[in-house]
Amino acid sequence: MTNTSFGDKYSDHFVQEILKSVSSIALVGASADPSKPSNKVLQFLIGAGYDVIPVNPRPDVTEICGLKVYPSLESIDRTVDMVDVFRPSGELADIAREATEIGAKVLWAQLGIHDDEAERIAEQGGMKVVMDRCPKIELAG
Repeated sequence: MTNTSFGDKYSDHFVQEILKSVSSIALVGASADPSKPSNKVLQFLIGAGYDVIPVNPRPDVTEICGLKVYPSLESIDRTVDMVDVFRPSGELADIAREATEIGAKVLWAQLGIHDDEAERIAEQGGMKVVMDRCPKIELAG
């Protein structure tokens, strides 16, 4: 559904099965600014019925859309099925390591974000991986 080059390697069926199988999504790079794409996706995912967990390390960001903000994946106090990343590709490998450590099932990188090392780390950690696609677009399509 998403028209990208790197993201085309994942079949629509694979992507849809992931979205059907997860219930909690940690959104890394969540913004409190309603004009930012991460905020729009966060709101959409909440509306679609997902348990969304905003992650933002800024100490002044404690709540987004009425949800408690966590400073890191490690600080989340409940199960995370999917980690959805709105951070630069260069940060993705470290995020993949953190996602592995917390036992996430899926590493999802937003449009324009991909990293081969992160994909390898996540897959070796037992996660399914989707990069360079947007769950909002996939669900709305």
